[in-house]
Amino acid sequence: MTRASELKKSDVIEVNGTLYAIRQIEVQSPSARGAATLYRVKASAVGGGPKFEERFKGDDDVATVELQRRAVQFSYVDGDDYIFMDNEDFSQYLLKQEDISDELAFITEETEGVLALKVEEAVIGLELPASVVLEVTETTPAMKAASASARTKPATLNTGLVVQVPEYIVEGEKVRVNTAERKFMSRA
Repeated sequence: MTRASELKKSDVIEVNGTLYAIRQIEVQSPSARGAATLYRVKASAVGGGPKFEERFKGDDDVATVELQRRAVQFSYVDGDDYIFMDNEDFSQYLLKQEDISDELAFITEETEGVLALKVEEAVIGLELPASVVLEVTETTPAMKAASASARTKPATLNTGLVVQVPEYIVEGEKVRVNTAERKFMSRA
């Protein structure tokens, strides 16, 4: 059992005998005195099936399932299927594009530190490292005017992700991006 306030994206919960992988958590803090913080959990059934949505109070206990984390490397795409290879035993895991659409913005063939999340023998999703290195493929040129404040501009990265970067970043540079906040961190 895990408290609702300690749930994380990609945790697996059990509700009425069905396993659900958490895809999104929204925190709602009511302003009324004595009101409890609410956690709105959106999840999808492991292995496909119905969606699940529920609100929990922060101190509610939720039944969770133990996950195995396996280091993987992105291999190739086959239609809507993305194939990842286990770094230890070289077995392949197939994940549907719709199940990992949020994570795809950070994954290239060079991305390291990606973990496959397994429940029993089923792979239910991916866990990304805290930051990844991506290449800037398109951005506007820097303006020559001096400015007292730090200005940013949009930059398209090699995965299609668009982030705000400092004005001095140019096309072809590698940058480190925070995966949780989807923000520029530094040059790589």
